[in-house]
Amino acid sequence: MRRRPLKRHKKHQSGAPKWMVTYSDMVTLILVFFILLFSMSQIDSVKFDAVTESFQSREIFDFAPSTTPIDKPLNPDSGETGEKPNPDESSVSVPNEIDEDRLQAAIDKEDTLNKLMGDVETYLDENDLNDVASATRSSRGIELVLQESILFDSGEADVLAKGKPFLNEISTLLKNIPNYIRVEGHTDNRPISNYKYPSNWELSSSRAGSVIRYFVNKRGLDEFRFSAVGYGDTKPLVPNDSEKNWSKNRRVEIIILEEGKSHKTER
Repeated sequence: MRRRPLKRHKKHQSGAPKWMVTYSDMVTLILVFFILLFSMSQIDSVKFDAVTESFQSREIFDFAPSTTPIDKPLNPDSGETGEKPNPDESSVSVPNEIDEDRLQAAIDKEDTLNKLMGDVETYLDENDLNDVASATRSSRGIELVLQESILFDSGEADVLAKGKPFLNEISTLLKNIPNYIRVEGHTDNRPISNYKYPSNWELSSSRAGSVIRYFVNKRGLDEFRFSAVGYGDTKPLVPNDSEKNWSKNRRVEIIILEEGKSHKTER
């Protein structure tokens, strides 16, 4: 009898391979993980604004509802004040209240200084004074820098005739503003010693005083608006290493202090 050949049954795989199932689960878990991270990163803008406002004003802790629940809320009708905090427990410090008035005053002062700087620059342009004076803005106010050559002879503190018309123009500017004025004298580092000025300290102080005396005695400005300071050679603009730089350092600076600041506070 002839044997029947055995039939081999081919295994047919149905669906995806087993490794694909595991891989799909892993990808799904990773996707869920990132979705959770993304959802937790979203900020509730309403609550965030409420928390921000609570740190900007102390009153929210006394009169506004809390943005977070508390275990023992106070009943304003019952007169209860709540439990006294334990002094040993750490307390949260409340930030200082933002002083909006001071902030607005600072903004107004900045605007005033900017306007004053613009007025000074316009005045120098209209009167062709840019060649002998320069105006700069600083934390103190507006600084007018006058070179020695226009006002004084070398080693002297008497105002020259050619410098008086220039001081007349500056005095007209100062008459139209109420600010206090600080006049500073500066020299180069070359020593001076004579019967009038034993050192650069006396020379620089005398030059600042001469400018103020001219403004007060000749131009009628209020003497109480002024203060005089002599710095000698202690505050050079540039290194004292050439004739050109010596000339730049020999100068008188007229500081128009910012409005509301007295020269008494500039000491």
